[in-house]
Amino acid sequence: MDLEENALLNMDDAVPFGIILNELVSNSLKYTFSGKDEGNIYIKLQKDKNVELINSREESEGFKKNSIILKVSDDGVGIPKSIDLKDLSSIGMQLVTVLVDQLDGELRLKRNNETEFTIRLMVTEKEKSIS
Repeated sequence: MDLEENALLNMDDAVPFGIILNELVSNSLKYTFSGKDEGNIYIKLQKDKNVELINSREESEGFKKNSIILKVSDDGVGIPKSIDLKDLSSIGMQLVTVLVDQLDGELRLKRNNETEFTIRLMVTEKEKSIS
């Protein structure tokens, strides 16, 4: 795991974010290592330095929007090229795509030697008050 320090989420963002992460890791454990004795799952969370609003979520007084990037990858058997993220029969992946949309995010899938999901989300952070 490679996790950004101080990447804080409010409760409205944390719950769907946690479900997304749980689903991606569960899928790796369930499917990608079949027929293998061992494998690795990598999780990386970082703030996006090139922040810009992705879709419609607007900033409000006392709060600011930040973009975070979550990468979940594994070195397992990979996802077949026949699987299309836009036309899924898997309820778990449908849930991931719906929650990413709910958080006004973007989902990308790389299928090289390893499978890598990259999710960029807009999250709300409370601005620090100056006393």
